[in-house]
Amino acid sequence: MDIREEFLKFFESKNHQRIASAPLVPDDASLLFNNAGMVPFKSIFTGEVPTPANPRATTCQTCLRAGGKHNDLENVGHTARHHTFFEMLGNFSFGDYFKEDAISHAWEFVTEVLKLPKEKLWVTVHESDDEAEELWQKHISKERIMRLGDKDNFWAMGDTGPCGPCSEIFYDQGEEHFNGPEDYMGGDGDRFLEIWNLVFMQYEVKVSGGERIPLAKPSIDTGMGLERVVAIKEGALSNYGSSLFMPIIRKVEELIGKEYEYATGASYRVIADHIRTSVFLLSQGINFSNEGRGYVLRRILRRAVRHGYLLGFRKPFMYKLVDTLVSIMSGEYGYLVDKAEIVKEQIELEEARFFRTIASGIELFEAELENTKDIFSGEVAFKLYDTFGFPLDLTEDMLKSHNLQLDTAKFEELMDEQRTRAKAAWKGSGDADTHGDFKELLEKFGENTFVGYEFTEHSGEVLALLDDEFKLTQTLPAGSKGWVLLDITPFYAESGGQVGDIGELEGFAKVTATKKFFGLNMSEVEVSKDLKVGTVIDSHVDVSRAEITKHHSATHLLHAVLFEVLGEHITQAGSLNEATRLRFDFSHPKAVEHAELAEIEQRVNAIIARGIDAKTEVMDIDSARESGAKAQFGEKYGDDVRVVSFDDASIELCGGVHVKNTASIGSFIITKESGVSAGVRRIEAVVGRAAYNHFCEQRMLLKQVEAEVKNLDVIAGIGRLKSTINELKTELKDAQNAAKVEIKTNDVNGVAVVVEEYPNGDIKEKIDELKNQNEKLCAMLFQVKGDKVLIAAGVKGADAKAGEWIKNIAPILGGGGGGRPDFAQAGGKDTSKLPEAKEASLEFITKALS
Repeated sequence: MDIREEFLKFFESKNHQRIASAPLVPDDASLLFNNAGMVPFKSIFTGEVPTPANPRATTCQTCLRAGGKHNDLENVGHTARHHTFFEMLGNFSFGDYFKEDAISHAWEFVTEVLKLPKEKLWVTVHESDDEAEELWQKHISKERIMRLGDKDNFWAMGDTGPCGPCSEIFYDQGEEHFNGPEDYMGGDGDRFLEIWNLVFMQYEVKVSGGERIPLAKPSIDTGMGLERVVAIKEGALSNYGSSLFMPIIRKVEELIGKEYEYATGASYRVIADHIRTSVFLLSQGINFSNEGRGYVLRRILRRAVRHGYLLGFRKPFMYKLVDTLVSIMSGEYGYLVDKAEIVKEQIELEEARFFRTIASGIELFEAELENTKDIFSGEVAFKLYDTFGFPLDLTEDMLKSHNLQLDTAKFEELMDEQRTRAKAAWKGSGDADTHGDFKELLEKFGENTFVGYEFTEHSGEVLALLDDEFKLTQTLPAGSKGWVLLDITPFYAESGGQVGDIGELEGFAKVTATKKFFGLNMSEVEVSKDLKVGTVIDSHVDVSRAEITKHHSATHLLHAVLFEVLGEHITQAGSLNEATRLRFDFSHPKAVEHAELAEIEQRVNAIIARGIDAKTEVMDIDSARESGAKAQFGEKYGDDVRVVSFDDASIELCGGVHVKNTASIGSFIITKESGVSAGVRRIEAVVGRAAYNHFCEQRMLLKQVEAEVKNLDVIAGIGRLKSTINELKTELKDAQNAAKVEIKTNDVNGVAVVVEEYPNGDIKEKIDELKNQNEKLCAMLFQVKGDKVLIAAGVKGADAKAGEWIKNIAPILGGGGGGRPDFAQAGGKDTSKLPEAKEASLEFITKALS
């Protein structure tokens, strides 16, 4: 049974509109990821936008919980039901049907479509919800209905906003399988498994801690975990035992050559979960980085690699699981097939980097072992975890072979401190979170008209004004800032990488930005003369628009050329088009070579020189894709889309503004190529006026170099300078060799003892040389550097400790230091005490060896 499809078909039969899963990155700046099925509808539930024409919807939403308030990461692999990535089946009513239909629909689907045995089903309701209990009794006996409090059966979007009681359906997996102390209805065991949560949004809280006010039109939000239901239908007692996970686990078995057993198989389960998360995020354009969503992705993949290390993997393996995952999930998510090859490259690169990091961590571990007698340092274990990504169980496993214990108390103390810091630092996605009176505008006016494809000047009526907090106002006084909604606007709203237009509302205000809010094209303004609703005004787009369009059209040409030169794996990973530059991020496993960059630049300029007319067409999305038009994942496309093409050179889905002919772009110059993250490169370039300015800057720079090297032929001048530098290096080396002094060695009870001043050279290197020359050695060398003294001590095969030795001598020179028993370093500030320090050093070591 295809449970996902059966669920969606069932609710379509109940007049729900099937809506495709939204991307994992939400249109909600307070969240890193979509973590529940209702997130894409949040603005409807909160009343920020009007209710859609069909107030019923059903979805299978991809969700991710691995950061912020909802974070299941540490539980993954250790429980039967926690995941970072999961699919949530849901049905929603926006002020339409309520409890009776929600309960009836749920019971019908569970018992008649899924055909789950009624005797295995239980239900919970909120302790105050008499209505829900009464409605449930139409379907299930009262003895199988349990009342629970707010902790279990009340849902709230936040401290304020919609909220309400909820009702959950549980499935009894059997006493014969689960009979622990928590395996009772309402307990924390796995016997009674929650499969569906029905949220009855019937209240609203206006202020934090305030009263719950009944909503005029209550709504329904439900969520059913696909993974749990699939496991139940397949008779698996763990989600990981189902067909969604076992093929991945079997592939891991094949790669490592060890059989999976549930009791000891947490690492297999972590890997199976995390490859799903990694592949979906990468396929949707999230790339490895050290901040935000990219950091969560990196942490998840590296956690899987760490568990692979526990199993015995010592080289990249996760990328070999991608094809298995794609075979399981691509029926519903076709884009996984398109992205599979580049995703494998990105994962392999990231794995390789991390395996090198693990090797560095092993060095730290082994160094600390030398200083460990019984208890291994909790601080070092934490550093291994925090800096090198070693899970605690990996460190403990390595300690077992040495029969050593770990200072777990110190480790947990440092972990708690880190969690506190992380919680305090987390601020959502980092984007601006905008709330305002948009619903009223949409209900009153609908979306306004954009005429910027044809015009850069147009008259329009001020339909509405918002202050700088997005609240409706009738007037924006002179000197204030706010937002204006025109019935007809020539200003392009920031979208698809193209910056929003700036310009002027003639006689009234300066336009500083243009953005879209729930489909409303609005311009931010700095007002110079009182601006009122109803005013008819002339709008003028700034001349910078012409340069923006040049860069945007050049980006399309660059995209097409990259596809030709570097290969068909190239996909867009982000872009920016401004008046002074363009930036294009794309998937590619390695740096673009200089010769390739030269060819790319030459080809783009050749297309520009052809003087190709731009062509724009509006067609349905399927026709656009059949035409070969490139689209970007995550961009919202309607049933009809705008296709921009330049003859056979480029064809893309795009809502942006472009040049009429490629000849107006002017010169195309690549200014920089760099890496953004593993498997993602970035090209920056300039065209038009910015290209001319770049040429002028480079010409000026060349003149400055000519002056510095005192030669109009700068290559010849640089060659002469390099030759001079090499000569000076040789002279310096000769001088250093000539200054080397003979090291005197004394014998103390069979140990070679050296206490000398070493004027030039590397004193650590010299001590290593002395160790190689002597079976038993105690050496301390001093070197004056300006007004400071460097000290190094080394011990080999002798009953003395370099760290203790140097700690006794460094204070004489006004300094301090320390180190290991075999090598230590220090520094001093008083060069005048050098003779005294040498004498004391010899006395100390002679006494130590006596």
